[in-house]
Amino acid sequence: MQGELVRVKPLVFYDEIKHLIPPAPPAYLTTPLITGIGAGTTYPDHIPAPYIVGDRREEVDVVTVVTEAPLSYSGMKIKVDTDEFLGQEGAEIRFEGRPVGLVETEEYGSKILGLGGVNRLTGKQGFAVARAIAAVANRRAVELTIKKGARLTLQVGRPPIINGQKAGRMRVGCGSATAGLFAPFFKKAADEVIVLDAHITSQLSRHTSGRAMGMQPTGIRLVFPESTPGRYFGRSGSGWGGTPIENPLEVIATVDPAQTPEGTRLLITETTGERAAFFVYSAEKGFVQQPLTPEAEGAVSTIQETCEASRVSALYVGGAGGSARAGVTRYPLKLTQAVHQRKAFLTVGGAPVFVLPGGGITFYVDVEQVQEGAFTWTPTPAIISPLEYTMTLKDYEAMGGHVQAIRPFFQIRGRLIKWKKT
Repeated sequence: MQGELVRVKPLVFYDEIKHLIPPAPPAYLTTPLITGIGAGTTYPDHIPAPYIVGDRREEVDVVTVVTEAPLSYSGMKIKVDTDEFLGQEGAEIRFEGRPVGLVETEEYGSKILGLGGVNRLTGKQGFAVARAIAAVANRRAVELTIKKGARLTLQVGRPPIINGQKAGRMRVGCGSATAGLFAPFFKKAADEVIVLDAHITSQLSRHTSGRAMGMQPTGIRLVFPESTPGRYFGRSGSGWGGTPIENPLEVIATVDPAQTPEGTRLLITETTGERAAFFVYSAEKGFVQQPLTPEAEGAVSTIQETCEASRVSALYVGGAGGSARAGVTRYPLKLTQAVHQRKAFLTVGGAPVFVLPGGGITFYVDVEQVQEGAFTWTPTPAIISPLEYTMTLKDYEAMGGHVQAIRPFFQIRGRLIKWKKT
């Protein structure tokens, strides 16, 4: 109809797209018979892997091939859950005074740091890079400094320490999401609520959620550029909400007294609720700070209770598409294809991985799912990573696997478990 927006994109049912999603592998392939931790390695690579083990699972003959592979193509993605300013994107990260990575980007309430990669591992500071990656992967505390940014002590599974202060909470959402989540609480607390955020600062009276509750816009205008009503693009800094603002009232550019009556109540908070301030408008004095009212305290407490604790997590990134495949099979391309086809299931120290699409075998693994101390480094330099490939005996034979090197599981375990080839 003329003047009416009509959605033309149809609703898609799963049956229409299920062909795009590969089926889940059978349960007997998703966990290895043994892990590569402590397995050692073989060199030259064409020698069969140190352990090739067979067993029978769910009436299917299964093989696991393990090795501790030296991976020069490896690195670390560190996720730091905080709104605190760490450094500009692209800023250099140093470990033991040596460059080992970069500040990469920000995700929802988190900063992403990148360490390593083959170019850094094979560069002048390769040993420091390898030590940093191995330390993070093994969940040890590491001290990092960011150029023109923060001093960090990071340990996977624990809160980050930023410039000597332990981080408390990560945001529940951006400033706009916070306005949407807690609008009913905010409306009771004040006539206007501003949620400071370096990405999207919100102003409740102009925001969709405020308008939906019948709130009228106040005469307050913010210093940040407005993207859509009530949503403003902030800037990064070391102040409130990760912005440059040290005094919360600095976010206000102008006040129109005709739209902002005497006694207008203003609440300014961060997305974590860790800092908040309450003001009442006076035509003579402007906004005068007062203690938080019970309603304002309740709104801020609700934000705090909804936030998750700040913590550090990390993904180890490895490229296993190189010569280490020769220890698994005589036809390395077939192993690569089997991994992407989910006929060979790759794990790291027994932990599941995400294999990146496209060519080669490049994977991500959550280091918290791998036993502490499982990663080491060598002055190649490279990271020694425990790898396991698990597949059916039939598929292993088809890819040219070293079948003659298979050892029955009971020989490894030390107990009688019957295993035979089909």
